[in-house]
Amino acid sequence: MEETLLLVIALLLPLTASLVVTQTNPYHALVMRGILGTIAALIYALFGAADVALTEALVGTMLSITLYAIAVRSSLSMRLGVLEGSPVLEASTSAARQLLQQMRQGLQRYHMRLELAAYGSSEALVAALRSREVHTIALEPAGEAAEYRLVTRVPRLQAILAQQALAAEVMAT
Repeated sequence: MEETLLLVIALLLPLTASLVVTQTNPYHALVMRGILGTIAALIYALFGAADVALTEALVGTMLSITLYAIAVRSSLSMRLGVLEGSPVLEASTSAARQLLQQMRQGLQRYHMRLELAAYGSSEALVAALRSREVHTIALEPAGEAAEYRLVTRVPRLQAILAQQALAAEVMAT
């Protein structure tokens, strides 16, 4: 009976590891990584290696998940550069509200957040894009009925924005 239980628990290890690798949502992968570490710690404890089980539980599971969560949270953002005083900063016009709403909806599917960065002039805005301070810039519409024009330096972001029907051009860097 004890050997069967050990075998079942041991079979959970590769199954959980494959679930970690196949997750598209990074937060789900973190949860699966926690389960994987718990199963590994349980196997070590059942084999009589209490010190290794405790180390796996503390370092391999708790500490690594905490560090991964911080890294994932800080890396999943798109920085949008806009001019200071732009309606996009306060979402004061319907075109600005629509732009922000469409961008957030498109990025939400990929578990990303939108960060706005304000720059004093058009030259500073373009320089921020070239120096990789921002991923995309929003250029003001020419008329009231016109839409914002987005310029991005990241081809993958251009594909995401194009799915949301936001016109974006890729800047070669």
